[in-house]
Amino acid sequence: MAAPAFAQAENATIAFLMPDQGSTRYEEHDWPGFQAEMQKLCANCNLIYQNATADAALQQQQFNSAITQGATVIVLDPVDSSAAASLVQQAHAQGVKVIAYDRPIPDTPADYYVSFDNEGIGRAIAQSLVDHLKAEGVPEGAGVLQINGSPTDAAAGLIRDGIDSALDASGYETLAEFDTPDWVPAEAQQWASGQITRFGDQIVGVAAANDGTAGGAIAAFKAAGVDPVPPVTGNDAVIAALQLIISGDQYNTISKPSEIVAAAAAQVAYKLLNGETPEAKTTLYDTPSELFVPVVVTRENIKAEIFDKDIASAEEVCTGEYAEGCRELGILE
Repeated sequence: MAAPAFAQAENATIAFLMPDQGSTRYEEHDWPGFQAEMQKLCANCNLIYQNATADAALQQQQFNSAITQGATVIVLDPVDSSAAASLVQQAHAQGVKVIAYDRPIPDTPADYYVSFDNEGIGRAIAQSLVDHLKAEGVPEGAGVLQINGSPTDAAAGLIRDGIDSALDASGYETLAEFDTPDWVPAEAQQWASGQITRFGDQIVGVAAANDGTAGGAIAAFKAAGVDPVPPVTGNDAVIAALQLIISGDQYNTISKPSEIVAAAAAQVAYKLLNGETPEAKTTLYDTPSELFVPVVVTRENIKAEIFDKDIASAEEVCTGEYAEGCRELGILE
């Protein structure tokens, strides 16, 4: 039976549909990682890549187009996790398999879900912030801001739940909380600016759900003349965030070599093409899943976790004003 299955995979069409450009990771890491792994598994497979630029209606069109072009497996990172349920139903009605990627689709089980452990990420970055505040002697009862991701993204909800679990047990008070539309950094910056005016030096830290929202918050503090900026969390380890950590303006991020998850999605896609049932490492929202556990990065371990592991290079990060900090941390000679 192996030969027909292999023939089924050869020349198959697979779509890789990403949600937005609020983070640079999709073009820089996820898509190249998926492409590279598929090339190893199925050099003759036809790959379609699209980014919906945070537009759910556009993603619907891209999804329809992928099916029209003969895609038999679609890897979908949804703009709107609720709206994506109907896409899964539509695909299944036409015999097309769907791998939920990065963001889950809670309302209708996809064929598989591959992601980092988003709730674990939220808990880890917030707990890292709490531990830092306590180590610095910041008294319980002091206030933090919480900046969540997009309200239409189920992964953002999981990150929020993780942040909540760490902050609720911390003894610190959440002064205010914001769901950032489409993860747009400028929206986070505008909201943070208002909270700085409102609360001033009552703000001892910010639990931000990703590097884009963290960057927005940091820009708001700088615009308000706050120096030093209170510790701000992040997630994704984008170049700009690594630079902010090196300069001391951002407290932490999460090292998520997205190529790992993208490669896992490619392996699942190839098994589905061959009529195999990929092994479930765990289950989330009634969907067989594999969830990867990433590492919190601060100034203390950025050299070991990012540069020594070749996740980013000194050439791309240690530019201009950041060279001095890189030398201080031993990243540059």
